[in-house]
Amino acid sequence: METLAQDLATMVRTPLHDSHVAEMHEIGTIHTYDAGETLVEAGSDIDAFYYVIDGAVVAIDPRTGQQYGTGHLGPTQFFGEISFLSGGSAMLGARCIERSTILRVARVDMLALMSRIPEMSDIIITVFAARRRRLLESGEASLTLIGAEEDRTIRQIAAFAGRNRIPFRSLTLGEHEAEAVAHSCNIGTAKPAVIFGKHLVVDAPTPAKIAGILGLDLAVHEDCVFDVLIVGGGPAGVAAGVYAGAEGLKALVVEDLTIGGQAGTSSRIENYMGFPTGISGADLVWRGEVQAMKFGTQFAVPRRVSSLREDDEGIFCAVMDDGTEVCAKSVVVATGVQYRRLSIPRLEDFEGIGIYYAATDVEARYCRETEAIVVGGGNSAGQAAMYLSRTASHVHVLVRGSSLAKSMSDYLLSRLEADPAITIHYHAEITALHGDKHLESVTVHHKAAGEDETVAARAAFIMVGAAPNTEWLSGLVDLDDKGFVLTGAAVGKSTPYETSHPGIFAVGDVRAGSVKRVASAVGEGSVTISKVWDHVRGVD
Repeated sequence: METLAQDLATMVRTPLHDSHVAEMHEIGTIHTYDAGETLVEAGSDIDAFYYVIDGAVVAIDPRTGQQYGTGHLGPTQFFGEISFLSGGSAMLGARCIERSTILRVARVDMLALMSRIPEMSDIIITVFAARRRRLLESGEASLTLIGAEEDRTIRQIAAFAGRNRIPFRSLTLGEHEAEAVAHSCNIGTAKPAVIFGKHLVVDAPTPAKIAGILGLDLAVHEDCVFDVLIVGGGPAGVAAGVYAGAEGLKALVVEDLTIGGQAGTSSRIENYMGFPTGISGADLVWRGEVQAMKFGTQFAVPRRVSSLREDDEGIFCAVMDDGTEVCAKSVVVATGVQYRRLSIPRLEDFEGIGIYYAATDVEARYCRETEAIVVGGGNSAGQAAMYLSRTASHVHVLVRGSSLAKSMSDYLLSRLEADPAITIHYHAEITALHGDKHLESVTVHHKAAGEDETVAARAAFIMVGAAPNTEWLSGLVDLDDKGFVLTGAAVGKSTPYETSHPGIFAVGDVRAGSVKRVASAVGEGSVTISKVWDHVRGVD
């Protein structure tokens, strides 16, 4: 299966061309560093690109203050990773191990140069993405989580980090390393905690605080007016971000949880063109995010839009959940849908500690060698069941109806039926949840037989229904009776993605009548930007 980037260990290194280096010399400055001198501090803002002319540079693990990995960067190589594109915080430090001559180019100037020379950009981005993959796979991350197996908040942060492709390591309460980390941070006996680097213990941790530390939560400036505000970071929103940036529009993508949306929770997508061996939804959309950032599109995560208004000059202002505003000449609604919460007693008690709405590697670890329940009959439910069958002792798929033929792709249904680790239960539903500190078992009611069955499951994945996220639109656009955004002919417009309100467009699953597929969402997000561009020119 494809992943988010190439494997750094097997890549053949392609140096920047002499002409690229010459261009950097025109806009950069040369600095000399002594052996042992710090080039970049972990956690600092990434404000420059560093190219090694002479000497040697090593990456520094912020947890230990020592060299990360075994290799070093020498002449013609460069330091940095993918956060350079967004202007986030450095996940690793850098130190010279001998007297070194470094060419330093300011980030803004370097991004402009990369946009002019695509061949140069391709080399740099390929290396940066591969370095992120190595960080994710090595387990040696600057972000440490302790106690996710017991604490709901730590699990939420693990899910946030995992789906946003933020490297982290997870330690279990009671293990030696957790105790050692707790001692080094002066928090006493190991307890649920989030630690960045070696000593920074995050007080009252939340995904927003982690995003702030890593530079993901863009500081929204109220005096800045974007050309287009894209609300929603799923396939449709990210595709709109790619094409908006490519067309030279100043674009901001706002996402309230994780880039990828509902598609980001799919462990394996096999029917998306160009990936014959499949790719996870999170990896697919992450590639799109990197592509959008390459063109200058900005991302803000996690940021929730609570309401939208239009001022007297036709500028749209989105009010965030913290009261700040971001304004734009146009808006693309790409907020998708969310799974409905079932009416089951104690459901809220177990959300995050047994009840989940996504099945990624983060959630899969909590049902290892136990039985798991998947509720739903769509492709997402089928993909979740296939993925969970690798770690769970058995997976039960509960379907309210009598068939999956209309709701699930044939190739996926055939695999479910052939897998001995998966059982499909038709006319079945969860009626009760049991447990103390976490989910321990569920009661399944089989309607046809009129019988109840207790299944000892540590995890149940709810993937039913599709509720649109449209409350924040504040009545500015017409919706259908289910809350989906009406577009095109339904509101008297000549193009399919225009809403009833000029300057507001809707794409992806949130749009009434859309085809609920990743490929169609990407297509809609891409195509609508031409009309966004027409509107922006009219405003100007």
